Amino acid sequence: MTWTFRTVRNIPVTILRRPSRSALTVPMMFPFESMDQNGKALCLGETVILPEEINPFISVLRHYDILVTALHNHWLFNNPGIMFIHFESIDEPVQFAHKVRHALSVLKH
Repeated sequence: MTWTFRTVRNIPVTILRRPSRSALTVPMMFPFESMDQNGKALCLGETVILPEEINPFISVLRHYDILVTALHNHWLFNNPGIMFIHFESIDEPVQFAHKVRHALSVLKH
């Protein structure tokens, strides 16, 4: 069974000087899958992130032993210069959600 929670961040992004609220530009996604008999699952996360948020966000994830697996951009002609961060751990989904909530609290929008 797979559960996914999706939302978008409230960042005013433009691409080629046009506003975008697409889930491709301001996503947050948290799938939980491959749960074992002990209630632990493959817990994944992705969110758009501003450059000044990267280090504080990663610091909180690392505090909770959540691995950062990718940090990259998708768009070249966007403002602000948003990045995308992916992270993962094997955990109970509710525990993962609580830990990620602490990391999300450092984000500005």
